[in-house]
Amino acid sequence: MTEAPKPEWWFYHLSRTTLEQAAAPLMQKCLEVGWRVLAVSPNPERRAALDAFLWTFDERTFLPHGQAEAPGLDASRQPILLADKVENVNTANALFLMDGTTAPVDAPYTRCMVMFDDGDHDTRSLARQQFKAAKDAGLVTRYFQQTSSGGWNEAGK
Repeated sequence: MTEAPKPEWWFYHLSRTTLEQAAAPLMQKCLEVGWRVLAVSPNPERRAALDAFLWTFDERTFLPHGQAEAPGLDASRQPILLADKVENVNTANALFLMDGTTAPVDAPYTRCMVMFDDGDHDTRSLARQQFKAAKDAGLVTRYFQQTSSGGWNEAGK
């Protein structure tokens, strides 16, 4: 019996844009490589803002998505699913953890992406704990800080 692949943990430290502005292009890249996305936040306002932003962030593209709690939605069919809990009903490869959401260090995803705002000290502290747990478990960890233009620089590179 082969062991399940271990997830990579990537951390995104926001300082210039909103989480919605930063997450949308990352989600787009996930779809481009054939991955499904589960984006989790306990905050209904965050999920609504991300939902609205995904409709309009780029005039040339559409990011197919849905909110897990939407009436009549078949969550299992959503390429990007916005949800309030880490429950992989859409067989996602990428897990976006927002607003202090946590997942087990060995969560069954290809990549776990933790997004946190510089000004949110509690969430930033939690991200540090998640980074340490993933590193201590011997998993691939990468840490990105936002540049002044809204892009990303990998720390330690």
